[in-house]
Amino acid sequence: MPLPRLAIIGRPNVGKSSLFNRLAGRRISIVDPTPGVTRDRVTTILELNPPPDRSDEEPRFVEIMDTGGYGIYAAEGGQIDDAGKDLALLTPDIEAQIYKAAHDAELILFVIDARDGVMPLDERVAKLIRSAGLSQKVVPIANKVDDPSWDADGFEAAALGFGQPLLVSATSGYGSKRLLETVWERLEKSSAGEQPEVPEVRFAIVGRRNAGKSSLVNTLAGEPRVIVSEIAGTTRDAVDVRFEIDGKVLVAIDTAGVRKRKSWADDVEFYSNARTDNAIERADVCVLLLDATEKCSQIEKRLASQLEEKYKPTVIAVNKWDLVAGKLSPKDYTEYLTQEFPGLEFAPIVFISAKDASGMKELLGMIANLDQQTKHREGTGRINNAVREILEARGPSSALGTRAKVFYVAQIDVRPPTIAMVVNKPDLFKGTYERYFKNQLREHLPFSEVPIKLIFSERKREERRH
Repeated sequence: MPLPRLAIIGRPNVGKSSLFNRLAGRRISIVDPTPGVTRDRVTTILELNPPPDRSDEEPRFVEIMDTGGYGIYAAEGGQIDDAGKDLALLTPDIEAQIYKAAHDAELILFVIDARDGVMPLDERVAKLIRSAGLSQKVVPIANKVDDPSWDADGFEAAALGFGQPLLVSATSGYGSKRLLETVWERLEKSSAGEQPEVPEVRFAIVGRRNAGKSSLVNTLAGEPRVIVSEIAGTTRDAVDVRFEIDGKVLVAIDTAGVRKRKSWADDVEFYSNARTDNAIERADVCVLLLDATEKCSQIEKRLASQLEEKYKPTVIAVNKWDLVAGKLSPKDYTEYLTQEFPGLEFAPIVFISAKDASGMKELLGMIANLDQQTKHREGTGRINNAVREILEARGPSSALGTRAKVFYVAQIDVRPPTIAMVVNKPDLFKGTYERYFKNQLREHLPFSEVPIKLIFSERKREERRH
């Protein structure tokens, strides 16, 4: 059963994203005074504990949604992006996301700024809510009430006609306990959310701008879940999209398009890239999305290196293949990618088109396969046999003729598969031979398409005596 939804709406700069982060208990949405920072619906799952007088009841779960600030979508003087596109073109898409969130939600947190008082744009949002017949869903929130001295200012929000507002401060947490209790009470009249299923796989989609990341997410989710636009940098946050396919719950993380650091336009882009880094960290599998109509750039090469350094299982997805299929062959393009990304030579390659949904089954199948590989734990006996065969075929040696000896080997961890080896001279295994050794391990063990982490240590003197 879908979780009840809670939408946070209002005009820009009233603190919606700060309130979203406060409720979530962590920084998810980017908080910045620049209008138009939040564009997509950013969501997370919130666990609601029962009020103190009902502590014997089970927690409830709700999906909370942060939305773009209604009415102003670009900073003054910043209506044109760095690619020369007019940001006003995003207005219909942003407003469609806000309307979708409001209509789908069981509750709407309508936020105003208590310090500004009720503004004309607040009244416009209120009118839209009433004309859509959503008034009964609304919980009015007066934000930026840091202490009781601001209470009178906050109560001005009652003039909007949705009842007495809750007075909160997203920054300090003032009033947040009463807000959570109110959400609990109001949800009692709708379906109570049970704990959601743990997703089978979380996968992050990374790449440069306009490679088609948001289009891919929408195709997988089956609805326009994130804004798709040719305007550079449309996605600012890392957006988690939860969906179900064949009875399995998956989470796709759409990330901001990456470009060179020297080209970053503002602090928002800095935070967007930080969100991308965080998305890679928490993903089980990563999808490096390429644009088949463009040559690989330093941006993709840097991302590939980052994925390699973090030992992230990676699918290389070549998007817009429908546009070049008559000019390029998969074999030739695969050879090209092997040259461009030597550190990911073992990563599988899938040719897709997010626009016409081709290759989706293969992509999801490969994501599931990599997830299984990276969390597999192999028996010590099979690992020892593999190591012995590899060393017998070709072992490392020094210029002085020192031969490598392995005294102990075992897998000590998963995600990534981590193999510890006690040897006579760890330096013999470093460098070129280590890469060769990992490739051979992939041939012998069920880790053929995922990174393997090797830890070499020298046998201690005490161990030698025994």
